[in-house]
Amino acid sequence: MLKEDCASEMRVHLAKSLPLPSNVNRPRIDLVVFVINLHSKYSLQNVEKSLCHLDAGFFLGKVCFLATGAGQDSHCSIHRNTVRKLAHTYRSPLLFCDLEVDGFRASMAQRLVRMLQICAGHVPGVSALNLLSLLRSPESPPLEEL
Repeated sequence: MLKEDCASEMRVHLAKSLPLPSNVNRPRIDLVVFVINLHSKYSLQNVEKSLCHLDAGFFLGKVCFLATGAGQDSHCSIHRNTVRKLAHTYRSPLLFCDLEVDGFRASMAQRLVRMLQICAGHVPGVSALNLLSLLRSPESPPLEEL
């Protein structure tokens, strides 16, 4: 993500879980991306435990889920529908990606940078809530069908 062109300063903070340590000097957080490795049940459990530590205001367009390992279904220990239900429960977008493939990784980095620019208010006329409605898929099956 840091290799992408961005008109404003971008900082990426990686954390294995929430809550983050208290730090008075922490910069504003514009986007939270929960990364779930489809090959690790621990990854999903860690995200589920972390969700309760996030302020509810972030779920108004400033949270997304990124499921990695999507290109290797035979090795997945987490079913895609489990992650879809989680994203649906929190009314947040879900992106699937195989980070092992360079082209997919670069494309996902560009997408996340664009989402971050919108969530930070750097794209005129588009807000985080607009982004949330744009990322919702109209053909998504109802939760009961997942």
